[in-house]
Amino acid sequence: EPTFSSIQQEIFSSGDSSGRPACTNCHNAVGSRFNGLDLSPAVSYGNLANVPSRGKPGAVRVIPSDPENSYIIHKLEGRSTIAGVRMPLGGPFLETGQIQIIKRWIEIGAPNN
Repeated sequence: EPTFSSIQQEIFSSGDSSGRPACTNCHNAVGSRFNGLDLSPAVSYGNLANVPSRGKPGAVRVIPSDPENSYIIHKLEGRSTIAGVRMPLGGPFLETGQIQIIKRWIEIGAPNN
């Protein structure tokens, strides 16, 4: 089962071999101007689960057990309904498998583990 701590470490706080920088390069205490989303390890969970998006009224960043309606998935996949642009800004984007891990974590209730 995917865990939040593994997502934090392997996706939010780390880049990857494709050249994608860590999400925390932009979404941190200094960069939280990006719609108030700080993905720093100490605060990221509290900024995601059941938290309304500041960029798209009515959207919720992570809805436990509901990946299809969780706005983070919309932003990561670049769906046509998002406000702004696909994340990470300018790419390279997360690989399909990385998005699937996040979806599965949300599907199992988005536990803070």
